[in-house]
Amino acid sequence: MMKVDSLARATALELAAARLAVGTGTFFATRPALGALGFGNTDASGHALAKVLGARDLALGAVTVVSRDDRRALRATTLAAAALDAGDAVAFALAARDPATRRAGVGGVLAAGAAAAAGFWAARRLG
Repeated sequence: MMKVDSLARATALELAAARLAVGTGTFFATRPALGALGFGNTDASGHALAKVLGARDLALGAVTVVSRDDRRALRATTLAAAALDAGDAVAFALAARDPATRRAGVGGVLAAGAAAAAGFWAARRLG
């Protein structure tokens, strides 16, 4: 059996904790969370989409935490989360092109890009 890289495991679990925090805020306190992320006023459609993404983060964070003692499962969930974070970074980059969402876009590129890089790094070390 392959020994688990403790730093990679810790990184994966720290990313999961951050995902759970963002998901909780976005799902349960949508308006303040969107404001903290740099978005201005949003309509009901924006709130609904934010809640969907919050639920995604809650589910993925929970699955990652549950898989913490299974190296292969932890690697798989960390890799999936990193891929989603990379997709989020692209979406935020597109948002940064619009002056109305530029602040959120730039912040999102930095946060999601860093999370994706850390996640891919951890997944590689867990493999």
